[in-house]
Amino acid sequence: MNQMLKKGAATLDKLTRWAGPYASLVQLLLVGLVLLSLSRAGLVAWQWGRVSATGIVGQVMLQGVRADLILLGYFIVIPLVLAPLLAYQRTQRLWKAISVGWATFALIFIVFMELSTPQFVMQFDVRPNRLFIEYLSYPSEVIATLWNGFRIALVLGVGFTIFLGVVIYRLMRDASAHATVWRPLKMLLVWPLLVLLVAFQIRSTLSHRPANPALFALTGDSMVNSLIINSPWSVLTALNSMSDEANSSEIYGKYPHAKVVPTVKSAPWLRDLEFTSAELPTLHRQVAAMQRERPLNLVIVLEESLGATFVESLGGLPVTPELEKLKTQGWWFDQLYATGTRSVRGIEAVVAGYGPTPARSVVKLSLAQQNFYTLALGLGKQGYHTEFVYGGEAHFDNMRGFFTGNGFQKVVDRRDMTPVFEGSWGASDEDLFDKSLERLKLLHDAKKPFFSLIFTSSNHEPFQFPDGRIDLHDTAKQTVNNAVKYADYALGRFIAQAKKEAYWKDTVFLIVADHDNRVYGDSLVPIKKFHIPGLIMGADVQPKRIQTIASQIDLAPTLLSLIGVSSEHPMIGRDMARDSETPGRALIQFDNYFAWLEGPSATILRPGQTPLRGDYDYATGVMTPSTVAPDPVLVDKAMSHVLLPSILYREQRYKLPR
Repeated sequence: MNQMLKKGAATLDKLTRWAGPYASLVQLLLVGLVLLSLSRAGLVAWQWGRVSATGIVGQVMLQGVRADLILLGYFIVIPLVLAPLLAYQRTQRLWKAISVGWATFALIFIVFMELSTPQFVMQFDVRPNRLFIEYLSYPSEVIATLWNGFRIALVLGVGFTIFLGVVIYRLMRDASAHATVWRPLKMLLVWPLLVLLVAFQIRSTLSHRPANPALFALTGDSMVNSLIINSPWSVLTALNSMSDEANSSEIYGKYPHAKVVPTVKSAPWLRDLEFTSAELPTLHRQVAAMQRERPLNLVIVLEESLGATFVESLGGLPVTPELEKLKTQGWWFDQLYATGTRSVRGIEAVVAGYGPTPARSVVKLSLAQQNFYTLALGLGKQGYHTEFVYGGEAHFDNMRGFFTGNGFQKVVDRRDMTPVFEGSWGASDEDLFDKSLERLKLLHDAKKPFFSLIFTSSNHEPFQFPDGRIDLHDTAKQTVNNAVKYADYALGRFIAQAKKEAYWKDTVFLIVADHDNRVYGDSLVPIKKFHIPGLIMGADVQPKRIQTIASQIDLAPTLLSLIGVSSEHPMIGRDMARDSETPGRALIQFDNYFAWLEGPSATILRPGQTPLRGDYDYATGVMTPSTVAPDPVLVDKAMSHVLLPSILYREQRYKLPR
């Protein structure tokens, strides 16, 4: 054993002696890559049936190395930052102790996490994630569970980690024994270059956004996707996201949880429904208002930042002439409100029917990355093909990871397109819609019902779009008004083409914004900037104006009813196909404020303070603070609806029964 260690250390020393004071960092990189690649190869061999079924075995290994480089880059950064302070002749011993000690710690952490992975995969079907961290809060229970249920694995895992830890330490110590210290000038001249190199190693791309775990979600199998990244990075990412989740709905004060579900279920559109599960409190049976021999297809066009600000008939600017023409051809929502100010918030509302909270959208949160209800998950169980089409990079905001883990069978993004025009955010809306038309025709020809979510991006700063398509609204080309007008042009062109296709008569289309372009105002909650357009058309949908207040969370239940799908789901939104006349409400999250809009009153919840009442004028979009205390009934509704999503998320109850 000693001989093998000496030979290994000598080899490592030869490979890295050129690195001088940075030898330990290069050794960390090389040894780390070997350990992580061997672990991934073992996991792939163990799960060969599922990995080979995806047809991307090579990508799993190759992209895995890319993910490993990112993780190791983060580990290298810490000693690298200290090098200009310590990597000199006088402090050589201290520098070696720190760099070797840190490299050893990093490698032992990697070994521990990778050895923990098989047991975790057997338990949860993914690599260690947030649950791994949460269980550390309950050491007695965890140790008892491991000792009683996984004693052999526990003993072998801990023992092997200690053994490899000793081996790694001795290897790193001996390999760095002869590392030289450069002259200060040489060390300081090389240091900036290494910083740039490691920064690129961590960023891992020249694209608009740095790589993140969602970039590696390449299949519809969450377990296979998790094999591509490594367990240390998975856990560290989950740990980082948990700091955001701490800002949950409890910031609005104490409220009895026993009142939450009954209050939510008391809504006129929910109180007479059949709730089918004690474990899943909002799961209920929805019978479609439109009974059909064969359910219709569904296409949702989620328009980036297309608020009512840009729709003349909703009190905005005259920059959406195509949408104005289309609004008379289907169900037009006069008072539809977004739930938040980010695309992922609009996604969770429109695609999952999920209400907003002060925490980040569930699209980015760890407990919602698998088996979290979405339309795709529900429709997939009804035999639909489901896919997401986006002109940019689908891993942005963790969309790819969330979608592939929750029912979307295919993701089509920029790399699947050959755009005529490409901006900072990817292919232009025209190119996106051209690809979508191609996909819809293929899906129709396959004679299987389909659900396609199309997400635009041209109306996003820096507002880049092709020349010669529109008469500019503003003199300067790259303005939000011109970008919206171009996005509207591309949308009109898409619908005109779709109408010519055979699937038009069998497909329901929803056109809706994710949010407005900028949410601002001098109100505590600028409700006017949450007002968005919404239009349902296609198939046999007859023209209609819906004037009652509606929320984005009402759209998914309505669409299920219109396409003729009766099903169980946990969504609490309103089926407008059954009742579009009863007064409605909107749920709005703005920073740490939550607004419940019902009638002329807005009940506003504030962190650590009592709720406020505002009187909202729908014609002017002005909310006036009221000196009158808010109605306790409305406060109950607001508290219940902001707490419910947090509870369902934390307890993982927003899903379908197994």
